[in-house]
Amino acid sequence: MNKTNFTSAFYTLIILFFMWGFLTSLNDILVPHLKAAFQLKHWQAQLVQFFFFGAYFVMSIPSGLIIKKVGYKKGIMLGLALMGMGCLLFYPASMVKMYGVFLLALFVLASGITILQVAANPYVAILGPPETAASRLNLAQGFNSLGHTLAPLFGAALILENVADVSVETVQGPYLGLAATLFILSGLFFYLKLPAIEYEETENKGFQLTHYPHLILGAIAIFCYVGAEISVGSFLVEYFKLESVMGLDPKTAGNYVAFYWGGAMVGRFMGAVALSDIKDTMRKALLMLAFPAVACLVVWVVLNAQGGDTSMAFKFLLVMLVNYLAFFLGRSQPARLLAVFALCCIGLLLVTMNTSGHFALWSILGIGLFNSIMWSNIFTLAIKDLGKNTSFGSSLLVMMIVGGAFIPVTQGLVADLPGIGVKYSFIVPAIAYLYLVFYGLKGHLIRKG
Repeated sequence: MNKTNFTSAFYTLIILFFMWGFLTSLNDILVPHLKAAFQLKHWQAQLVQFFFFGAYFVMSIPSGLIIKKVGYKKGIMLGLALMGMGCLLFYPASMVKMYGVFLLALFVLASGITILQVAANPYVAILGPPETAASRLNLAQGFNSLGHTLAPLFGAALILENVADVSVETVQGPYLGLAATLFILSGLFFYLKLPAIEYEETENKGFQLTHYPHLILGAIAIFCYVGAEISVGSFLVEYFKLESVMGLDPKTAGNYVAFYWGGAMVGRFMGAVALSDIKDTMRKALLMLAFPAVACLVVWVVLNAQGGDTSMAFKFLLVMLVNYLAFFLGRSQPARLLAVFALCCIGLLLVTMNTSGHFALWSILGIGLFNSIMWSNIFTLAIKDLGKNTSFGSSLLVMMIVGGAFIPVTQGLVADLPGIGVKYSFIVPAIAYLYLVFYGLKGHLIRKG
């Protein structure tokens, strides 16, 4: 395959990263909305994430078999169509006003995303030189984060309500629109030409998981990373509503979630440069610095146009610059960066649990920046040297996204305990990040099992 085909295929796949990022982040708006509409406890509201990310565990291996049977292109079309069906189910769920039907819709939606995940992540990793695989995944994840960033703004405007009697019917229009978009995309992929990719792994004969300890430990790392990231994002609206933090109304709190995912987007674009094959250190540093500068300008322009507090843009810039400096501590080494960033996340969680006001707000929003490179770095470290077993390893890693099902529910149970509440429940993701420090320092090393 020539370089032009590699490039066009890569940019086509970016659309998929954007869409599943958008739909995943929209859950952060659904959690507080359905909690208020059905008067749920914290752990019950987190069943939104449990059913959504539980689908990754249930459907990961079947998704790999489906793609092996029908190929990447048809697998992508099927995944998009299934996502559309999941969005379509939100309409009857809102009509019958049953929480269980919403959870079913989320499971169907996430099943479609799982097919895309199994196909797209290894596809992007091999669309080019192996030494820049982490860079390409960071770039693709950057567009995934763009979807994550826009979804809370979309959801806060169209779904959340600043009223005591919350209606579930506000989800109808947004999810019907998303269903139509996904069905159209599925049809468009029929006409697109994607290069054929073969792993040549027909039977995986002789493969023993215990021979690859870095893959096993990497699977646990994916569980912890996804669980921690989703758990923090899921509780942001409830956290910012607390009088001891900011005392915000639901819509305003929902808008702030965009900074969390927007930070991950900026960090991933910086990570794409930091882990690229650019040799000139000064050029690399300046290119990385361009992303926080542009992000600050965009936020300032948007806030100025809306008549908002433009100082927010400069506060965001300050957090981004801290993240920028952390990249240099990682010395452009995926494992070292993972350990450094996980330590930063733990530090920020400890700060937010022991402060209030804007200090508590920006310390927890800053975690998004440090989450940025974790997925791509863990993924590439875990599948390193798997050879013909790469597809199997990828399916295992995608399966462990189920951490996004269990860790938020665990935090919800802790948040419901008397004397702890939402504020101190963030100790749960802090523990998960501690494991990532281990994986970045020792767990990723390739050893004979």
